[in-house]
Amino acid sequence: MQLNQRKVIRAMKGIISIQSHVVFGHAGNSSAIFPLQRMGIEVWPIHTVQFSNHTQYAQGWTGRAFAASDIDDLVNGLINIDQLRHCQAVISGYQGSAEQCQAIINTVTKTKQHNSDAIYVCDPVMGDPQKGCILADGITDALIKHVMPIADVIVPNQFELAQFTKMAINNLEDARKACDKALSLGPKVVLVKHLHSVSDTHFTMMLATQEGHYLIQRPQLTFDKQPVGVGDLITALFTAALIQGQDTVAAFEHATNASYGVLTETQKRQQWELQTIAAQQQLVSPTANYRAERL
Repeated sequence: MQLNQRKVIRAMKGIISIQSHVVFGHAGNSSAIFPLQRMGIEVWPIHTVQFSNHTQYAQGWTGRAFAASDIDDLVNGLINIDQLRHCQAVISGYQGSAEQCQAIINTVTKTKQHNSDAIYVCDPVMGDPQKGCILADGITDALIKHVMPIADVIVPNQFELAQFTKMAINNLEDARKACDKALSLGPKVVLVKHLHSVSDTHFTMMLATQEGHYLIQRPQLTFDKQPVGVGDLITALFTAALIQGQDTVAAFEHATNASYGVLTETQKRQQWELQTIAAQQQLVSPTANYRAERL
């Protein structure tokens, strides 16, 4: 007797990544998508802007920001095909307008309605006029008041952490206190992707949770022009590691070592754009092994 065999179809789970997109180079989604995929994660990208290249080129750039309603429409499309319940995380990065910040909030709300286990990871890009990264009016205020407080994980740099907490950060103890303040404002995890006031010779990153504070310092690499998109890379690597079941400290270490591997390859090739493809093995098996120190 021949038994009927039922074909088991596994749901395709993924991450929604709402960030900028550049045609050339690696910044925003163009920095995050491939590392997530290389680590085995399906990515459902939504672009806030589409530019020819990142905005720190002296020659300028072409492209445009998308309407906030475009984000809502795309997310509703995912709901229509019953896929939002399979979304494991939402990542947000560079926003092209204050209205897009509300679309991010809408996306997080809808995602968690369909999958209560999904996490929201916010990279609160607030701009840096000295580097040529300029934001539209209202974005920083919306991030601080409405977006960052609903995040499970925030990945700020020192400036963004100071803006969120309204605290000056001049040393390691200041950073610890600011992280504690950030945790009291809503997020469960704070990963500070660069603490520039802690050391002139080492690149310093901090992780803070209710369980404690952790620090990693790795060599500070020098470039003629600082690569863009490193923070987007760190956020992607950290999120992927969390989704794959690593604890926060292990994910912190992986994000540090893998991003360092990409930067090392970028420096070796004397490039400005991140050499993410050339260094792709570093994304999954970093050769560096810098460990987190509990403070």
